[in-house]
Amino acid sequence: MPLPKLPTKPATLLLAKDYPKASGANPVPFPEHEAAAAAPKKSARAKSVEVLEPVAPPVMAELPTPAPKKTARKSVAKTAAPAAAPVAPAVPTPPAAAPVPVAEAAPVTAKAPRAKSTPQKADVPQKAEAPHPVHHKAKEVVIKSSASRHADQVGGTKLFVLDTNVLMHDPTSLFRFEEHDVYLPMMTLEELDNHKKGMTEVARNARQVSRTLDALIANTEDDAIEQGIPLAKLGNKDAKGRLFFQTRLQLADLPEGLPQGKADNQILAVVRSLEADQQGRAVVLVSKDINMRIKARALGLPAEDYFNDHVLEDTDLLYSGIVQLPDDFWNKHGKDMESWQENKNGYSYTYYRVTGPFVPSLLVNQFVFLEPNNGEASFYGQVKQLNGKTAVIKVLRDYSHNKNNVWGVTARNREQNFALNLLMDPECDFVTLLGQAGTGKTLLALASGLAQVLETKLYNEIIVTRVTVPVGEDIGFLPGTEEEKMGPWMGAFDDNLEVLNKSDNDAGEWGRAATQDLIRSRIKIKSLNFMRGRTFVNKFLIIDEAQNLTPKQMKTLVTRAGPGTKILCLGNIAQIDTPYLTEGSSGLTYVVDRFKGWSHSGHVTLARGERSRLADHASDVL
Repeated sequence: MPLPKLPTKPATLLLAKDYPKASGANPVPFPEHEAAAAAPKKSARAKSVEVLEPVAPPVMAELPTPAPKKTARKSVAKTAAPAAAPVAPAVPTPPAAAPVPVAEAAPVTAKAPRAKSTPQKADVPQKAEAPHPVHHKAKEVVIKSSASRHADQVGGTKLFVLDTNVLMHDPTSLFRFEEHDVYLPMMTLEELDNHKKGMTEVARNARQVSRTLDALIANTEDDAIEQGIPLAKLGNKDAKGRLFFQTRLQLADLPEGLPQGKADNQILAVVRSLEADQQGRAVVLVSKDINMRIKARALGLPAEDYFNDHVLEDTDLLYSGIVQLPDDFWNKHGKDMESWQENKNGYSYTYYRVTGPFVPSLLVNQFVFLEPNNGEASFYGQVKQLNGKTAVIKVLRDYSHNKNNVWGVTARNREQNFALNLLMDPECDFVTLLGQAGTGKTLLALASGLAQVLETKLYNEIIVTRVTVPVGEDIGFLPGTEEEKMGPWMGAFDDNLEVLNKSDNDAGEWGRAATQDLIRSRIKIKSLNFMRGRTFVNKFLIIDEAQNLTPKQMKTLVTRAGPGTKILCLGNIAQIDTPYLTEGSSGLTYVVDRFKGWSHSGHVTLARGERSRLADHASDVL
């Protein structure tokens, strides 16, 4: 029996322009596939600039959005294909009207410089009313100094002078500069020594850097330190440069009025002295401190940010987990299409095996959709298998219908339907949900967790954790047990539990109270501080506010998963409170990029706020 068709809700869907448009004739190759063979490790991330020609829809003009990192994405949809019978299915009929021709343009795969990976946009007028756009912070554009750009043009090696905060931010940064040399001022070593005590992440990184430097200096003659120590000595073959220490006093004149005893000013004096000593060579200061870079540029010294830890240089290119199929998809891919039905977890799912030119641009567990404009049924599917130009697409379950509700919760838009399909899939062990405030991340995660813990008993209990980074001033010591101390940080889950408990109107007040006690007995609140060494078996682990985690902290949490455990990471990369973390270097961005395409993980970027009309309007105008 075919599955019910998904109702189309144009009023609650993201506009078509908010997703890049895919061209069926010339699928855009993934940049990481090209970069893996030709580029070094440092530059293997979304560096190609690709320009996709816009497809003119019948209703409104739209902006062609580039997709350098991923294949195109757009709004979500469902063709007439899904309702086919198990035997001898009919190929979905193309739209009655002639399809809109796609202006085919060869994708530009030439690599842009690392400093400028800004996608190009065609000059197309945008529709005035754009309901609920996805908001981001200002794009981070890496800008190289003039001395660094000149060295790139002539092909010379550079001498990077590292500030202390670079080493404390990334302990492996010594080996991230490829063929260039690294210089450590004595003041940098002094500051490392001052920060090595304590149990914080910064103190651990300082101690790790000290151990690395000790290993590099071991078995090295004193006169060899002056000539530089090969960075490849410890087995890092990508690091072809040398490490230099400040072995003598560097004399340089800084403007009067600058305090000579301040560590930053002493490092600036070392940079100026190195410029004078090594004429004709690019000497560049690398610092995570914005004010330090501003002072250096004001003094005429080249300075750059350390951006090698960035997963993406532009977070608008982050994998969204969703792609819109071209309008002629079924015409080009439905010739030898196969269809069948399978029963999994008590439900019947329809599968399609399609072959065509658009398939190589897809990823496993990526959601695909097609919304025809001629009144035909929409199509919502998920890529389950890929083999060259052949893909197996599963038709999604309709969680927007009340009969498929999850603990009383139904999907209000397309992205929420995609998210619930991931959350309720027992084969998907790792799920990441991104979205602005009010898109329903916590409510969907909690509802699916309760349904699988209390109804299907797939998991034993729900474990909730988050980073305790305050938005404002810290209120100080919190008394009580671990759960009581974490209580104030879990207000979002208490609010959502109250909403889920009120959905049962037949039980009465006593019944709701009993249900609430049962639910709370199955939810455990844990602190990140005690996660090291633990193993969770058959648990439903929710990591809230994951954008405040560093990549190392994220690795620590994800590796806690034992057999039968499902991990959810929720967050909004536009609201990062952890110092020195940006949208491009957040642990949440890191796992979204690294887990894409794995058969047991999935990701969805929620785009539409469903909290209230007040919250939606506030997110637009404030």
